[in-house]
Amino acid sequence: MQISLCRLRGHQWCFLLFNVLLFHALLFGADLVEEYLLQPTPGVYTDALVLDVRERARKLDMDPARDNVSQAYPIANPRACLNADLFLLALVLSSPANSSQRDAVRRSWANQTRVQGFPLRTLFFVGSIQTAAAQEAVVRESERHGDLVQGNAVADSSPHGPKEETVLVLRWVVAFCPGARFVLLTRDSVFVNLPALGGYLLGLHRHPEDLYLGRVIQMEAPNRDPARPGYLPASLYPDRYLPDYCAGAAYVLSQDVVRKAYVASETIRAPVPADVFVGLCARKAGVVPSHSARFSGDKHIRYNQCCYRYQFSSAGMDGEELATVWADLGPADTGCSLMKTYYGLVACKVLTYLDKLSFFSSQGNTDPGPAAGQ
Repeated sequence: MQISLCRLRGHQWCFLLFNVLLFHALLFGADLVEEYLLQPTPGVYTDALVLDVRERARKLDMDPARDNVSQAYPIANPRACLNADLFLLALVLSSPANSSQRDAVRRSWANQTRVQGFPLRTLFFVGSIQTAAAQEAVVRESERHGDLVQGNAVADSSPHGPKEETVLVLRWVVAFCPGARFVLLTRDSVFVNLPALGGYLLGLHRHPEDLYLGRVIQMEAPNRDPARPGYLPASLYPDRYLPDYCAGAAYVLSQDVVRKAYVASETIRAPVPADVFVGLCARKAGVVPSHSARFSGDKHIRYNQCCYRYQFSSAGMDGEELATVWADLGPADTGCSLMKTYYGLVACKVLTYLDKLSFFSSQGNTDPGPAAGQ
């Protein structure tokens, strides 16, 4: 039997309203909590070590690094940032063998060169290569596209590999791209919405210093299990929790933070993942990460056009998905209204949540359970 909405009683209206509010609280509540209640508060820079890092970063002279790059950077690409007014530099971390994924990024979101008239530049940063043939292939790719930088870091399998590669990235930016106001660090498996991110950065009302923006991870315990990868002994990192840091899939640093993080990196010895390492450098420099729920972190967001026009990033994208999304979105805004954006966010959040449930369900189904006879 159908019940007319106009004949609903007061308590029934309250019940419906409560359920609607509960649905939205569950859907968007975590983002609101992260965005406003869990936002770290900046500290006062009275610590002598913090002040020393900030002062050395201010006086940093990178001329020696520019003059002697042959060993650290097999492909230095020193002329990649000749535009002194560069607004945003996107550095995409990529494995040397992932040339097809780099091509997919080039054909999709990296094809954007301006946001509201301000120049953007996208470059790919790759690590060391073991064979001469593979090195020649990367050199040819660099000559063809002009958008590669290669740093001579140790292998990723080494505990110190992520740290060394990150230091090389920071050093290259300070030495060869000091004019970029903002630097985006991301991966080749991430879709980045440069128009939305650039528009957000242009809309900042404060002077863009000490900006370390991304999806902030808080109160994460270090791995103390020697049998697991990423083991971090208390002798190297005695704190109970890792520092607040931005998830490594995509985050933004202002140019001054790049310099401060590079100076601070000299004193950090702990073998931690690259994103945690940047968080440690930021803490040493007195820089507090800022959270935005528009970064997906390491999550893949189910595609919806208006949702993706609002989000800054979505992780876990292969080349085919990047091409499909870019063909639909393109560089032009097709006019997502406020209501369309709202429903798009609802749709992609619900579908992403269902994907997560499906993932855990499949993981549970593959559990072999206890052995026979036990």
